[in-house]
Amino acid sequence: MGAEGYDLATDYLWAAPAGAALLGYLLGSIPFGVILTRAAGAGDLRTIGSGNIGATNVLRTGRKGLAAATLVLDAAKGAVAVLLTEWLFPGHGVVAAAAAFLGHLYPIWLGFKGGKGVATLLGILIALSWPSAIVYAVIWLGLLAALRISSLAGMLAATSAPVSAAYFGRFDLVLLLLALALLVVWKHRENIDRLISGTEPRIGRKKA
Repeated sequence: MGAEGYDLATDYLWAAPAGAALLGYLLGSIPFGVILTRAAGAGDLRTIGSGNIGATNVLRTGRKGLAAATLVLDAAKGAVAVLLTEWLFPGHGVVAAAAAFLGHLYPIWLGFKGGKGVATLLGILIALSWPSAIVYAVIWLGLLAALRISSLAGMLAATSAPVSAAYFGRFDLVLLLLALALLVVWKHRENIDRLISGTEPRIGRKKA
């Protein structure tokens, strides 16, 4: 091929990772909490409680079924993003995982103001490393049941992800999961302030 020609195999190396990133972001940015509460006539979730679009805030509407559905769908979109990408663009599931997570945290449809990523990270783990997903779910749901503090349970579950990945020999995932865990903690920075001051609300306890 001449100096002015093009090597398609080289020129389009970006296509697969770009496609994986776009697909992951679009799936991750679907705001199921907002969609479900509006469809059920519960109002705009962003004006309720903390204004967050995740399952915990949906629970503040008093609709436990909607909260459960939001949790499942937010986790499912993370898993589907990885699995669908591996089918369409083999070997780029990790790219889709990161993009889906960022899509949930910063969805373009909501002015880049999204959720905190705990459920979506669980879905990503289900697709990438199911043993780590089991550890994550046990820590998250176990602490949630014991402490009734959603933010603390979510952050501790998230920080367990890179540790469990290393324990199970998935060193290829450690840096990604560490980055996602740090983002979960960053998104909970206001909760951390309330935890320190002792004012963080517990699930099931009404405000005075």
